[in-house]
Amino acid sequence: MKNIEDINKEEIKKLLANKSITDFNPGDTVKVNVRIIEGKKQRIQAYEGVCIAKKNRGINSAFTVRKISFGEGVERVFQLYSPNLDSIELIRSGKVRRAKLYYLRDRKGKSARINEKIKKKIGFLDLTKKEDTVKIEASTTEKSQDKKEDLKK
Repeated sequence: MKNIEDINKEEIKKLLANKSITDFNPGDTVKVNVRIIEGKKQRIQAYEGVCIAKKNRGINSAFTVRKISFGEGVERVFQLYSPNLDSIELIRSGKVRRAKLYYLRDRKGKSARINEKIKKKIGFLDLTKKEDTVKIEASTTEKSQDKKEDLKK
């Protein structure tokens, strides 16, 4: 007999076969494209805001997105594996120290801003590869030899 957890894992695998879900965290600004069915017509509506909470519960996973619409705060809870969810785009990563950002509900204006997380890139070389480190060492030794020759002259 299968556990409920095993059944949920299988269902998640089936759902992820059709679409991919972007990895995001609370504090990130995301654009959620939602399928809306009106009568016989179907359209996609975008909902862009700050993710203030994320609940990881297997197939019941959900996240809350907050945006300011015409001066009024609006929050919407989305089910992560819902068939009505078309896609999730990461607009910008936020630098926060909390998992739940409910304190943003009480804030307005500049105090409700979240700093952007800046990802560090070291040049154009991947330092994990051995070949690139050898090239870097060779180029630095060439430069130091050139400097020594200039000083001798």
